[in-house]
Amino acid sequence: MKMSVGAIRNITDEEEVLKELTIRILRIPALQGREWHITSPEVIQEVLTVIHDTFKTTDPFQALKAEQNRKGWELYPTLKDLVKASPDPLFTAVKIAVMGNFIDLMISDRSIDRSKTLETDLDSLSVSKRTFLEFEEKLKKARLLIYVGDNCGEVVFDRVLIETIRERLDPEIVFAVRGVPALNDVTMREAKQVGMDVLVRLVENGQKEPVPGTILSRCSPEFRDLFQKADLVISKGGGNFDTLDEEKALSTDITFMVLAKCHPYCRQFQTPMYQPILANVFQ
Repeated sequence: MKMSVGAIRNITDEEEVLKELTIRILRIPALQGREWHITSPEVIQEVLTVIHDTFKTTDPFQALKAEQNRKGWELYPTLKDLVKASPDPLFTAVKIAVMGNFIDLMISDRSIDRSKTLETDLDSLSVSKRTFLEFEEKLKKARLLIYVGDNCGEVVFDRVLIETIRERLDPEIVFAVRGVPALNDVTMREAKQVGMDVLVRLVENGQKEPVPGTILSRCSPEFRDLFQKADLVISKGGGNFDTLDEEKALSTDITFMVLAKCHPYCRQFQTPMYQPILANVFQ
């Protein structure tokens, strides 16, 4: 509920509209404790359906997404310099990609206009070297890599990692985006805004609902087939983790990259709040 109100305040400051939306959102069964079998992104889908209906638009956060991409792009030269100066560019690029997960509308609009403190922030992120080396070995063997994107702004950080991978290895890389707008998640439009289309092949996941995650049963047959063929999937963000971790029948090799932004993540991965999670999972 708190996240829903925060998202709405990014669209309007009219208190009467906020009150009416709050009343409607509180009718959602999951927020009344009457549905425990669905994932967080599915609950958010129901919230977004109410928001979209109220504002008569399928993309109420479009302006905010463009602004997040603009701010992310301002940091691009600094991010590239950090990778270039690093003794282990790929390790640094992975940390940068996870750092980009700070940009999350449903948690807060944590400002990314922080180029003066980027290096300090990067040094404070603790990533297991053993887990990274496992990921690096998977990456070296991968012929088809699917990179499942998350938020706008963050997509610039993803671009830095993808460029670093391509400078060292030669897998086919496909960047997956949402089929329809969902919160501040990246769609085809925002991926092209940061030039991702000239770097790798872009595909939509084919979901028809505003789900800020990846539910394979709702994705297009083409995307599901591509996903199954991948040698390695990089999954960015909490929404993708929450949904893909439920896909128990998968045999796809997945590496999750996300920040611990809630206490359940901290418990599951035994990490402090706001520390990076790099988890190699073979379903």
